[in-house]
Amino acid sequence: MQKTYYDPKDLRKFGKISEWSEELGEKFFEYYNTVFEEGALSAREKALIALAVSHVVKCPYCIDAYTKDGLQRGITKEEMMEAVHAGAAIESGATLVHAVQMMNKVNKLEM
Repeated sequence: MQKTYYDPKDLRKFGKISEWSEELGEKFFEYYNTVFEEGALSAREKALIALAVSHVVKCPYCIDAYTKDGLQRGITKEEMMEAVHAGAAIESGATLVHAVQMMNKVNKLEM
């Protein structure tokens, strides 16, 4: 069996981050839980956003957690994939728009 740096079992240990910094850990989890409450966006919509962002930041723990969460919320495979593509499009666009800096530099150096 091939081992990877990321152990899926470690996701269950996430709550333990408060052990080494109780005040900050508690503040984080209070904020985190508040963010995912129903508001202007539904919890379902927030789960899709979280899934897309999880892919953009490339967090395997988050991908696992929000895939499972999405399925429990009735999010379809197609909706998940579309959300991931939306995130990927933004990420690739953000990379490509920085090409303008390169183009500006080339234009200055060629003068």
